[in-house]
Amino acid sequence: MTQLKVEFFHDVICSFCFPMSYRMREVKKQVPELNIIHRSFALAPTQNDLKLMFGSLEKAKEEIMSHWEQANQNDTLHRFNIEGMKEQDFIFPYSMNGLRAAKAAGIIGGEAMYWDVFDILQTALFVDNLDIADEAVIFNLLNAYEGIDFETWKSVYQNNDTKIAVESDLQLARNYGVNSVPSLIIEGKYIVNGALPEAQLVKTFKKLIADKKAEEKPQPLPLDLGQEGEACNFEDGKWKCD
Repeated sequence: MTQLKVEFFHDVICSFCFPMSYRMREVKKQVPELNIIHRSFALAPTQNDLKLMFGSLEKAKEEIMSHWEQANQNDTLHRFNIEGMKEQDFIFPYSMNGLRAAKAAGIIGGEAMYWDVFDILQTALFVDNLDIADEAVIFNLLNAYEGIDFETWKSVYQNNDTKIAVESDLQLARNYGVNSVPSLIIEGKYIVNGALPEAQLVKTFKKLIADKKAEEKPQPLPLDLGQEGEACNFEDGKWKCD
């Protein structure tokens, strides 16, 4: 089966990544040839980054809530608990702890486990309004996840190599020129930005797969030698020889 490599850059705190992750799961069901590789992208690596970007943590939350409104309209299932988040006494989570949590799961169980933990963290933030930068919250979520041995995961999460792996994804994003999420890098050649409609994604992927199949089985081109030699041809169900 001809596979199409798709690198999915996203952040656990990215509001538009939430509907895009669900959508990519639905797309994968229709286009099984996709080889989806999850990549970290940190919109706000630390709490201080939120302050620097928005002027204060309070302003950060106010602005980000408007993003949630837009993302909820984009979300196929409209799952965002916006009013619930406004009532929370914590301001807003930053990226790195959640990205390390997902990366640690990926190191242990591959892309499928990364994706599961990524979705668990995003649901915890956007639906359950939990502070997914808080390690106690992350530990509780992962302890409840039956697909992984918690102590093994915790050891990998705390290993500095996992942080380096996240930073490697961030450097890869810079190399590709990715400066927003969600973003898809297809076959290392094409970039798709934003949470696009499912039908558009399916159509695009199927076309690229068809193109790739054609490239893998190229049709030979005739070579112009100035004249053609005599041959036998198969025409209208009969042999015809010159």
